[in-house]
Amino acid sequence: MRDITIFSGSAHQELAQEIAEYLGLTLCPTTIRRFSNDCLYVQMNENCRESDVFIVQPIVPPVQENLVELLFMLDAARGASAGRITAVIPYYAYARSDKKDEPRISIAGRLVADLLATAGANRVLTMTLHAAQVHGFFSVPTDHLNALNVLARHFRQYDLSNTIVVSPDLGNAKSASHFARLLNIPVAAGSKRRISDDQVIIDNIVGEVENKDVIVLDDEIANGGTIIQILERLREHHVRQIRVACTHGLFTGKAIERLKAQDDITEIVTTNTVPLAPEKRLPNMTVLSIAPLLAETIRRNHNGESVSSLLLDDKF
Repeated sequence: MRDITIFSGSAHQELAQEIAEYLGLTLCPTTIRRFSNDCLYVQMNENCRESDVFIVQPIVPPVQENLVELLFMLDAARGASAGRITAVIPYYAYARSDKKDEPRISIAGRLVADLLATAGANRVLTMTLHAAQVHGFFSVPTDHLNALNVLARHFRQYDLSNTIVVSPDLGNAKSASHFARLLNIPVAAGSKRRISDDQVIIDNIVGEVENKDVIVLDDEIANGGTIIQILERLREHHVRQIRVACTHGLFTGKAIERLKAQDDITEIVTTNTVPLAPEKRLPNMTVLSIAPLLAETIRRNHNGESVSSLLLDDKF
């Protein structure tokens, strides 16, 4: 059987290192630099001929820089005669561009999926796409994981007897319902309208949240506008303890400033699908690692074992 070879782009080398260590492997070195004319130079400094190559690179800000870097790494691995190439993309930023909701715009989520396959990806491994239909944009086999078990394992340490899971919008209600089942507690959802990229309105909450402890679950937190809106509605229902959870903690723009001002949030829980700078780590923030889940998925892919059963395994 061919060897596993793991490379990392510059977006999140800490996560790639953790994945490699879990598998008992050494993270292979790469050289990434720029020419004087600002063109990108990528070189993979390890033999990967006929290897099962995994390239770890979340598409995080600066999004275009990290995306092009990933495309070049895929092309370099293909040119180096890799046996199979898997793009490990813990966060796929363009999943938000999943439909043509205005005239003359690009469905970028599909276009970027095509670019990954064209560059050399034989397979994609990603987590918690913003819209489920984006999974169908990829023309190569794609493993779409989620972090619900990872999050649920964390929250089981608390007394949940008076707790309800709240989804900020109906689009995320399916994931919130699954999460609530894992914790054996009820679920509610907000009715959300998006006005612009950083402005939303949540009109109402569907479900009984009065005097409950709540866990607000979203797929990602970017500028924090949705979370602030749902918190305002929850306070009108006199909820008690508030915890916030998400898979992708981007915390862009004024998100940290906004969240820091919400002194009634007991805890903010996220995962390390994206790198979190020290200045963004609030005292009430908990960051859970998804490296074991990604590493086990890589191992099962390499060995031809079931990945779908992995999502039912509470160990990951």
